[in-house]
Amino acid sequence: MATVALGSSAGKWIMVSSIMASAMAFIDSTALNVVLPSLQQSLNATGTDLFWILNAYLLMLAALIMIGGALGDKLGRKKIFMTGIFIFIVGSATCGFAPDVKLLIACRMLQGIGGALMIPGSLSLISSSINEKERGKAIGTWSAFTTVVTLGGPVLGGAFGDAGLWRYIFFINVPIGIVALFILWFKIKESRDETNTQTIDFPGAISIALGLAALTFGFLRVPAVGFGHWQVYTSLTTGIVLLTVFILIESKSTHPMMPLTLFRNMTFSGVNLLTFFLYAGLSAAMLFLPLNLVQIQGYSQLQSGLTFLPFTILMIGMARFAGGMADKHGPRLLLISGPATAGIGLLILSFVKQTNGPADYWTTFFPGIIVFGTGIAFTVAPLTAAVMGSVSDHFSGTASGVNNALSRIANVFANAILGALAVLFFTGALQQDIQNIPLNEKQKQTVMAQATNLGDAKVPADFNTHNQQIIKKLYHSGFISVYARVMQLSALLAFLGALMSFLFIKNSMVKKETSS
Repeated sequence: MATVALGSSAGKWIMVSSIMASAMAFIDSTALNVVLPSLQQSLNATGTDLFWILNAYLLMLAALIMIGGALGDKLGRKKIFMTGIFIFIVGSATCGFAPDVKLLIACRMLQGIGGALMIPGSLSLISSSINEKERGKAIGTWSAFTTVVTLGGPVLGGAFGDAGLWRYIFFINVPIGIVALFILWFKIKESRDETNTQTIDFPGAISIALGLAALTFGFLRVPAVGFGHWQVYTSLTTGIVLLTVFILIESKSTHPMMPLTLFRNMTFSGVNLLTFFLYAGLSAAMLFLPLNLVQIQGYSQLQSGLTFLPFTILMIGMARFAGGMADKHGPRLLLISGPATAGIGLLILSFVKQTNGPADYWTTFFPGIIVFGTGIAFTVAPLTAAVMGSVSDHFSGTASGVNNALSRIANVFANAILGALAVLFFTGALQQDIQNIPLNEKQKQTVMAQATNLGDAKVPADFNTHNQQIIKKLYHSGFISVYARVMQLSALLAFLGALMSFLFIKNSMVKKETSS
């Protein structure tokens, strides 16, 4: 297919549409965590509901994102990209109107299907349509704009949350998506790989989607019914069986969505193990930190969003330097020290107890965020370079897709497992502390019934003022204890990622970036 110059009219329209579509996904993912406290209160959602709201999207994205790229190559990149955008904006609009948690979860799944077709499409369209000499510059431009959008996501989410307009996090996607569709329809030509004769690996996608869903359901049912309940062990067993089936399908498929042969390369395996552990820790930290700030520490949602600015600024400022260091000296040292530094930052954050709110930010949360952000900033660019450089050029797109999917799978597991543990930790702490309060059994049951709401646990209104104050303190101290343990587990995951780099990643196995 004929390519176009980046500065041409066609090149500019390709960039604008790709950036706008990507902006929807980035705004949605970065802003949603910040508005979760408003969403939880508005829909009377439990802590478990929140984890499902996040995981419904991630499940579909993790299972289908690699197929999304393959469909674009086979059926037409513009066509699949537009289909993904359309499904995403329909899912976003229905999310915005969702009257209850169950419908919101279903609409988030629809968003995930759209995202799986849309997210690979943006870079695929750029890579296939912009001429080779300017392709790197085009991807750099796309990356710069999407990073700025990522920077604004938490701030935008915080502003909407404080104004009681959390639904607009979903509604804002609709006009952006419609404009992107018009540009694609009228200004951009179709692009497809005419030589592509591969079949689409739908059996693999179905088995991994159902397997991840079963494991998620099993873990998130644990706090309500316990590990010994038939729903839990049946779901977990089914999930393990389905993921085993997925591996068998991939090993025998002529055109697998996740070629297992790539994992024979120990550096590729090490980079993906690092991705899995680090992104699991990152996902849990980015979920529990805003909940702690807003529900326990007294921050507004806008102030909570602003606390992430140092993290994002570090990402923007250091990413290019880290990428240059990886090109010059190899990624191994950065992929050991970066995750380890992030782990130290998470540990520092875990030691923050009850504070006096935003006035204490600079001496409480800020140091940990700076260390954590520095570690992630020194990891992301070398990680991408190591993924792409550890395989031959022929498999670079597939390798990127596998790594992208694994980061989403890590998010699913982190939300499900650490979410279940959080509710168990909170319940256990309350059960122990409540024994010291002079309440009858019915009152104790009323207090305990709020445990599933985590930081949004509400003090019973019919208790006397003295007991209300005591119970409020118990809820706060219980959640801070949960937050500390989750952050410590997240730190452990980051340290495990650093260990994977130390054990498996070799600089000699990573190709150096060559300039065209």
